[in-house]
Amino acid sequence: MANVTFVTGDGIGPEIAEATRRCIDATGADINWDIVEAGTDVMERLGTPLPDETLASIKKNGIAIKAPITTPVGTGFRSINVHLRQTLDLYACLRPCKSYKGVRSRYSDIDLVVVRENTEDLYAGIEYEKGKDDTNEIIDWINRHTTRKITKDSGVSIKPISVTATQRIVRFAFDYARKLGRKKVTSVHKANIMKFSDGLWLDVSRQVAKEYSDIEFEDRIVDNMCMQLIQKPELYDVLVLPNLYGDILSDLCAGLVGGLGVAPGGNIGDKAAVFEATHGSAPKYKGQNKVNPTALILSGVMMLHHLGKTEQAEKLENAVAAVIAEGKDVTYDMKPDRDDPTAVGTSQMADAIIRKITG
Repeated sequence: MANVTFVTGDGIGPEIAEATRRCIDATGADINWDIVEAGTDVMERLGTPLPDETLASIKKNGIAIKAPITTPVGTGFRSINVHLRQTLDLYACLRPCKSYKGVRSRYSDIDLVVVRENTEDLYAGIEYEKGKDDTNEIIDWINRHTTRKITKDSGVSIKPISVTATQRIVRFAFDYARKLGRKKVTSVHKANIMKFSDGLWLDVSRQVAKEYSDIEFEDRIVDNMCMQLIQKPELYDVLVLPNLYGDILSDLCAGLVGGLGVAPGGNIGDKAAVFEATHGSAPKYKGQNKVNPTALILSGVMMLHHLGKTEQAEKLENAVAAVIAEGKDVTYDMKPDRDDPTAVGTSQMADAIIRKITG
């Protein structure tokens, strides 16, 4: 039996969390759930959006699945999601983007995986506000040491990219590709412009690639990569990217397969892993039994694979795919007409998936 933390989130979180838990349990995965809270609802009661007990549970179990969370304004957290990634050193963000028959999209047969570095780049949060003394001090130093001048009315963000972090994320991408029988890894960058940050990323990527002679390697400049993905996504397989580019291209790739409603995700480190839907908490739909649970259920599929429960993972994914393909017991957003009166609710779609699993 595996001990897993389930963070129920807020907004629509508890509804899709319950649907997901029921679907995973139906596979016979034999999971002992530790149900915990985070977000605006618990903030109102405890004064923090991320209780110590929630973080302690994830650290103890080493694996969690998390429903969407709203980051409350003015709490000291830039983002609860970012806080979890940094605190638990979840350095790899894994975003599979796969076509499912029955999902509206301009594309078909997409099967891409985005591997995003989670700890560095512009998302490291090293920023200096316009007009502050320390900001002016940094600007003065830069202006003394470069011919490109920064004006005093500027805000400044620092973009660190290290050998250490780049090595481990690129190795993660290659190891993932090898484990799943993938054929190619593409490293994405802007090394033609940012010589010492993205240039380092590219150089390290090339060095790591030499350790994996069984897997094809190539690199692409990020703007060209965006065009390539729109024109000929079938040429690509596993993409590995620094933090900012990874954030942008993971949503682009989700758009290729029908949007965030079918886009699962996982944040993985050496000691813990947190799986999550990539969409928001949609508080306006809270309690309406209306929203699509697919992304969180597919995140559960990723979690089962991570736990080594391959049979249960495949059983769950096949059931989800079958329900979507039939198009009968799906939520409003998955109908050809979003006003279709035959659309079912969150719980009823989960019921249909469970019938496929057990039937």
